[in-house]
This record gives sequence, structure tokens and C-alpha cells, in this order.
Amino acid sequence: MTENSYDVLVVGGGAAGLSAALMLGRARRRVVVVDGGSPRNAPASHMHGFLSRDGLPPSELLEIGRAELAGYGVEVVEDRVTRLEPGFTARLGRGRELTARRVLVATGVHDDLPDIPGLRESWGTDAVTCPYCHGYEVRDRPLGVLGTEPGSVEHALLVRQWSRDVVYFAHTAPPSEEDRERLDARGIRVADGTVTALRREDGHLTGIEAGGRIVPRVALFLRTRTVPHDELLRGLGYVAGEVDATGKTSVPGVWAAGNVIDARATVIIAAAQGAAAAGALNHDLVTEDVRRAVESFGGFTPAAERAVAGAR
Repeated sequence: MTENSYDVLVVGGGAAGLSAALMLGRARRRVVVVDGGSPRNAPASHMHGFLSRDGLPPSELLEIGRAELAGYGVEVVEDRVTRLEPGFTARLGRGRELTARRVLVATGVHDDLPDIPGLRESWGTDAVTCPYCHGYEVRDRPLGVLGTEPGSVEHALLVRQWSRDVVYFAHTAPPSEEDRERLDARGIRVADGTVTALRREDGHLTGIEAGGRIVPRVALFLRTRTVPHDELLRGLGYVAGEVDATGKTSVPGVWAAGNVIDARATVIIAAAQGAAAAGALNHDLVTEDVRRAVESFGGFTPAAERAVAGAR
């Protein structure tokens, strides 16, 4: 292989991408990770639910992961893949060109937030989406849930697990009569009207302005529209949803893992998906390596042909 030629190109250096690279490095593959440095959970001060790493700042997890990769000779490049061509050739933002036998895309998603003053400033700290990730830290405190879609009521009923003081802000998803009955039964109040602002003091959320009044709250949960960073995948012919349980896409030689294919995956789930994808990807490379070796050895016998076909 040349200096810029690799067995596997991993695009994205979050939990999924680094986990995949670790597995592949341990499988003695030549691996490069290209990461643009803008993880979805960057605003969060801590991550939770990751066994042995609970409460660790997300940036520290990535630092630890990169240090582990270095021990296996995995290269990490801080740049962006601007173009990915079949074959595979990747062109980076700073001009470097890489080639790889296989590609694993772990580029994540971004959250399309409602246009409410104060929401973006609160995002990732006081305004969040996952109660499993953030609920315990605001347990038994005044919480809010923003109505943004039909499933928002279910979100409020879930958040109720962490506090008795929950207000459902109807906003753009007012509850039906049946929903109001369920909310009432669980002691969840409903604030009708559109939310016009999130009030903040000293860097923290203090209240939600809706229907002409301010309701004191310390945290707001909401479901967002997630937009996957799948431009590179689509450029190769990928269609959303065309991926198997290991992350293998319908595009030959291309795998995907993490939020780019599963927006609800938490950090530990994304890491597991990366590891699963790496194992399947390496097996695919082994099959190709065997084929090449047999061909150079003198070609396939009918029995060898059947064996390789069965391994696919």
C-alpha cells in the first residue's frame, strides 16, 4: 500500500467511528479516521449511561479513544471528506487524497431546532432531548416538555419518571382530549399556546414563556427533527434505510454506524454499532483476501468457488 492507501477509511471520529477503528486496528488493518471535529453532543458537559464512563465529558471519551487507536497504528486526520468517489477515493478539505478498499461512514446527525429565542443557547445543557441521558441530573425539579410532534405527549409521560413537577407546553402539538386525560392522570400540567421564548439568567434556564406568561422551569425536553449527515453515502447511491443489522449498506464496500443511520442511538449504542460494523467489514475483507490469494496461487477449483460464494 502507498502512504495514502488504506484497508478502511472511517469517516467520522465520534463514538461509532472510533469504536470501529479500534476493532479494525486490532484486526491489523491499515485504518485512517477522518474527523471534522463537530460531534452532536459537543455542548453537553457530561455523558451518561455508558458503563465505566458514566459522567465523563464527551470530549474526554474521544481523547481516550484516540489515544487507544494510536497504540494500534490507526491514523486520525482532522479534516473533512468533501468528496467520496466509488472505488474508493476520498478528497479532503485541505487537499489530501486517500484511497481505501472499504469505507465506514459514522458522520452522525444534527438537530433541527425550532426557532424559539433562547433555545439554541440552552441546547445540550438545559434544553435536551434524551431523558435517559439527562433526566437524572434534573430529577425532582421543575421540568418542561415542548410539544413539537404527535409523539411529544409520550415524551412528557416518559419525563414524568424523573419528576412529579412536569409541564407540557402544547406549542405546535396540542394534546387531544384523550392525551389530556393521560397527562392529567399523571399530574402533568398543560400550558396552552405557543412558546415564544426561553428565559435565562446567569447562563441557566429559568422559565418558559408561553401564552403570555412565564412558567418557571430548570430544564426543557423536546423531540427534534434530526438531519443525518449522509451526503457522502447518498453520493455513492445509498438510499436511507437500506442497511442491515451490521451496518452494511446496499452500496458494495460501504458500511455505516451510529446516528447517521440511527438517530436515537445513545453514545454506548453508537459505539456498539461501530464495533459490530467493524467485525462484519473485516470479515468481508478476509473473504476478498482469500479470493486474491487463491487466484494468485493458481485459480479457483469448483470447490473453492463454492466455499467463497458461501462466505459472502
